[in-house]
Amino acid sequence: MRGWWEEISGLVLPVGCAGCGHPRVVLCDRCRSALSGRRSRSVRPTPVPAGLPPVHAAAVYADEVRAVLLAHKERGALGLAGPLGEALAGAIRAGCGPPDGRGLLIVPVPSARRAVAARGHDPTRRIAVAAARELRRERRPARVLALLRQRRAVADQAGLTGPQRRANLAGALMVAGGSARLLRAAPVVLVDDLMTTGASLAAAAEAVTEAGVRVAAAAVVAGPLGAC
Repeated sequence: MRGWWEEISGLVLPVGCAGCGHPRVVLCDRCRSALSGRRSRSVRPTPVPAGLPPVHAAAVYADEVRAVLLAHKERGALGLAGPLGEALAGAIRAGCGPPDGRGLLIVPVPSARRAVAARGHDPTRRIAVAAARELRRERRPARVLALLRQRRAVADQAGLTGPQRRANLAGALMVAGGSARLLRAAPVVLVDDLMTTGASLAAAAEAVTEAGVRVAAAAVVAGPLGAC
């Protein structure tokens, strides 16, 4: 209930830009440009966790970009899913190159069930759906397959160091039973809203690889400052 009300009220009531606070606009032109994905680049954390596929990010996780992601994820600003999805689509394009006719299978990294329940929505899946819609508008077939599941409980990642995050997620994900065949229809792209240590994407790649499917690429809205 809280999520859809905040989304509707954000359309009709005076608000501030989620990125910089500019009045009476949900997302100003400057912050939208920072999220555009036109400057998508290859990113790698330090150290690089084993099994991490090539990752492209649409923007740097800092300042206005960080504020927009947190507004969508933690404050239920669901209207931001569209521009965040456009940004993610830009990172996917950068990572996958020109269309080859096979389309793409976009697989979001799953959030913990308790986190989804607390937020009232799954932010990564919502952004992934928006990204697939943007790619289809460009006549690039893309669909979201939310087939990854947690096979065991994991701790909240907030506040954990890189090694702790990798240990927390090691072996924690799996492809839903009987669905691996669906991932063989087209190149698989793992997506998340952001990457810091790379532990979540590495765990997701491990799960897909264990199911006998190769990960073509990974993409995020925002990543660390360093680039390859």
